[in-house]
Amino acid sequence: MSIRTGRRRPAPEKTLAKGRLGIFGVTFFAVAASAPLVGMTGGVPVGIVLGVGPAVPAAYLLVGLTLLLFSVGYSAMSHRVTNTGAFFAYVGRGLGVTAGVGSAFVSVVAYLAIQLSIYGFIGPMLGTQLNDHLGWDQPWWVWSVLSWLLVLGLSLFSVDVGARLLGVLLILEVLSLATMTVGVFVSDSPEGLDLAASFAPDRLFDGGFTGSAGIALTFAFASFVGFEATAIFGEESRDPKRTVPRATYLAVSVITTLFVLTSLAIVTGLGASKAVAEVARLSSVDGQPLADPASVLYAVADRYVGDWLGTAMSWLIISSLFAGLLAFQNCTARYLFAMGRARVLPGQLATVNRRSAPAVATVTTSVLTLIVIAIFAGFDLDPVLNLFYWLAGTAVIAIVLVEILVSIAVVRFFRADNTDTRIWNTVLAPVLATAGLVAGLYLLIARFGLLAGTAPEGVDPATTPWALNATGWVLVALPFVTFGVGALIGAARHRTENSAAIADLVS
Repeated sequence: MSIRTGRRRPAPEKTLAKGRLGIFGVTFFAVAASAPLVGMTGGVPVGIVLGVGPAVPAAYLLVGLTLLLFSVGYSAMSHRVTNTGAFFAYVGRGLGVTAGVGSAFVSVVAYLAIQLSIYGFIGPMLGTQLNDHLGWDQPWWVWSVLSWLLVLGLSLFSVDVGARLLGVLLILEVLSLATMTVGVFVSDSPEGLDLAASFAPDRLFDGGFTGSAGIALTFAFASFVGFEATAIFGEESRDPKRTVPRATYLAVSVITTLFVLTSLAIVTGLGASKAVAEVARLSSVDGQPLADPASVLYAVADRYVGDWLGTAMSWLIISSLFAGLLAFQNCTARYLFAMGRARVLPGQLATVNRRSAPAVATVTTSVLTLIVIAIFAGFDLDPVLNLFYWLAGTAVIAIVLVEILVSIAVVRFFRADNTDTRIWNTVLAPVLATAGLVAGLYLLIARFGLLAGTAPEGVDPATTPWALNATGWVLVALPFVTFGVGALIGAARHRTENSAAIADLVS
């Protein structure tokens, strides 16, 4: 017979491992989720040709500053809420259980969509590389499923195992971008470093907010998705009230700096006045500009550093995609875990394995993504044009929508709570962030036809905002409809369950 003393410990099957991650571990998950190499190969060329030309670095800087403003209130809230539900826990604390549950469902849709979009990209990318170098010719879904198996296996280990792997992959990825950037800046580029061309406000907004500036800002917003993952790992971090705020600021700062300097290096390497023409030429396939946007980054790396760097980047982009998959798999599983523990989804989702990983939620996430992969493969839909672009665009809208709710929740929470009276942290910064995010959401929807490739046939989405076919409107509406459904579920649960059953949403 044994005698237990002290406080009762929570049931182990409902508790994530404590103290596994430090500031850098949490930051690795957030930065890896943003997939810097993917953003620089996909977003920057489009922003240059269809957007603001050499002023693309200013677009990334403006979006980064907006998200830093968001991080001020986000971090202030993290001192009051330490919950693996993160976003929806913050919304629930500030706006109530109904809004909290609604944002929870939107967040799950967002992270599932991001994962699926990456599976649609990594399969063809890996297949092309292996076919070109080893002659292994298989359908895209074969490589996507192999990636799926590896992600599932790693996600069932403790969270620090994934953090170590992400750290290695991320360091290699950042080193490749930094090497290219330094190589450009220390070399004799065609026109030298032209800061006015890249950062002058009139250059950024040339073409108007709803014109070319809007296109550049839209793709910049899309590139930052993932930084918000810091608070998701609050329960598993050491000293979460210090770790989460610091990791958030560090993640946003690192991503912003990396994106601004890398895009500036691309513009400088090509020559500011020639950037649009050069990007169009380098990315063309059979006379179609932007058909192969990754070639732009590789060409600059080859020219200023050496062929070896372009080759290395072509492999590292695959590791970047895999790192993103692993990061978002962990994020989605922890959202489902929190929703199961809060009893808004089946309680079995809150079960952990002996490594304290959310095993049932992880397997559920994987099953859902595998089903969708099978559907796209079975109907022979294009993995990039359909699976990647469609769901990536939907995910960005969903994330920005929840970020807006979080900012509003921060203001409302601290108006009723007198524990933090700093006006900048609890009012001004969140209000400014809300304004910037609402503008970003407007642009994302107005330019969704370009972002997701869902413009009506015969309409040029680069020149026509709000150009959406039926598929486009469905994808745009999905996050808002999901929020409504989730809110109804939250209201129903709130009426039928006692407060303890859903307390995890707002604690």
